[in-house]
Amino acid sequence: MIAYLNGTITFKNPTYLIIECNQIGYLVNISLHTYSQVQDKEKQLIHTYYHVTENSLALYGFADELEKNLFVQLISVSGIGPSTARMALSSLAPSEIQRAILAGDVKTVQSIKGVGPKSAQRIILELRDKVAKTAASETMSATKGNSFQEEALSALLALGFPRASAEKAINQVANTENTISGVEELIKKALKLL
Repeated sequence: MIAYLNGTITFKNPTYLIIECNQIGYLVNISLHTYSQVQDKEKQLIHTYYHVTENSLALYGFADELEKNLFVQLISVSGIGPSTARMALSSLAPSEIQRAILAGDVKTVQSIKGVGPKSAQRIILELRDKVAKTAASETMSATKGNSFQEEALSALLALGFPRASAEKAINQVANTENTISGVEELIKKALKLL
């Protein structure tokens, strides 16, 4: 409903902030991660998630899209509400939570206050595939600026390779090889992995 707010932060607290947009002040619940990102800023774009239940309405804010996506994924797990998801994002950085889920690290996920062993296992089980897809798409969008990788991906797709496999191979080559002279070399090395 409300995708983001772009305005002046008039009040900051480790658990919430008030952001003024067009002379309206919005109370936005935040994590410690977001607080650390906006602590020294006056004007800021805050990504938001509007949570509606029969008893309450709440607006949750995030410094970046990664944190917002992870929050939405966490609350999709049965038994994990917005408070627990916010606690998770306050306890660990979003990238740490993603790594723990992908690695199946129950101990790290269980270190979040309010998450027991069964909830930790449920989070890992239900979110592993979603987090893997999110991480892959973020890696690919981060590399979209590289024209070699874009051209190589187009070539591999034209050859009939599935997008996911082609992206994975290109990313693997790009992460391991520091000196790629051109698109042809990138395609050849990616083909060896496919």
